[in-house]
Amino acid sequence: MIDRIVLASNNAGKLAELQAMFAPLGLKLVRQGELGIPEAEEPHRTFVENALAKARNAALHSGLPSIADDAGLCVDAFGGAPGVDTAYYATQFGYPKGDDYNVKALLEQMRDVANRRAALVSTLVAVRTPDDPEPLIAVGRAPGEIACQPQGSHGFGFDPVMFIPAFGKTFAQLPADVKNANSHRGKAAKQMVELIRERWL
Repeated sequence: MIDRIVLASNNAGKLAELQAMFAPLGLKLVRQGELGIPEAEEPHRTFVENALAKARNAALHSGLPSIADDAGLCVDAFGGAPGVDTAYYATQFGYPKGDDYNVKALLEQMRDVANRRAALVSTLVAVRTPDDPEPLIAVGRAPGEIACQPQGSHGFGFDPVMFIPAFGKTFAQLPADVKNANSHRGKAAKQMVELIRERWL
């Protein structure tokens, strides 16, 4: 019986979001850092390949089932970039790594761009063992537009500039429960909860 799953991430924001979403399964998510698991290499150019590499690495080092998330911002006008390079986006423009710098760099790069369509994408991959031939894969996508300036104080990452037309607000302006239900990670997690319930429990 599975009662614990290792989260192949040390991101506190991701852990809190995913823990709330996985609560209905009665499973405990354990952050890989708590088990002394080293971070995996992420050499791939797609979210699904990087998430699979991270999940396999965590399962290998822990002997437990694991789940990994690879997520990023895909901007239409930039051909889908920054994509898998989202976490390091600001560093391309001489800024330190970090959410606030990413937002600053993005707004600078989009200053004169008319097409502001973008999507936040989350790919979750779960494996029972490092060699699991049937990884569970769930993809969530939250389409929207890049706002001209940050708005709101909730969330993390690009939430302050990710404007969602259906709500007329950025993700950072929405209450956590509304954001979680409609975010890229929320949509992927909902699918993953169903997959785990159906295939593993």
